[in-house]
Amino acid sequence: MSENDSKPIEAAVVGEPYFDPTGSEHAVTDAQALESLRAELAQLQAKSAELADQYLRAKAEADNARRRAEDEIAKARKFAVEGFADSLLPVVDSLEAGLLIKDASAEQIREGAQATLRQLLAALERNKVIVIAPVAGSKFDPHQQQAISVVPSELEANTVVAVLQKGYSIAERILRPALVTVAAPK
Repeated sequence: MSENDSKPIEAAVVGEPYFDPTGSEHAVTDAQALESLRAELAQLQAKSAELADQYLRAKAEADNARRRAEDEIAKARKFAVEGFADSLLPVVDSLEAGLLIKDASAEQIREGAQATLRQLLAALERNKVIVIAPVAGSKFDPHQQQAISVVPSELEANTVVAVLQKGYSIAERILRPALVTVAAPK
């Protein structure tokens, strides 16, 4: 066996015979080698074109998905309060109906205001707005309450004495803390 026995066909010098490592001797002519390389080149070019096409399609699909997501986010922001506003419309209707009554007694006005307040609180609750109204004697919670003053009291220290203004949260996030007075240490 000669030096050429270990050369792969791609490394064969044109015009030199090539000896197959399997032992059978094949003379590869210049035309055959050129034709083989052309066929391999055509195959690789086709594979490259296929991969380029797959890449462009995947890129286009990713761009379309990104664009759709951006559109959905924009619509969600634009119409985020739609459900909330829809639930407040009955409250507006009740207030307008109450204002149309010219000779309402104080009791009727009070009943109407209470009914409208119930509607408003129900609308807030449907939209995950929860009232924070601690009871007197409950432990002061700085995450939901804001102490306006510390007052002497018979209650245990750091407990709520009175609620000055209710607080509200939405989806466990504080919109406004409840304003409270807190019992002073004894």
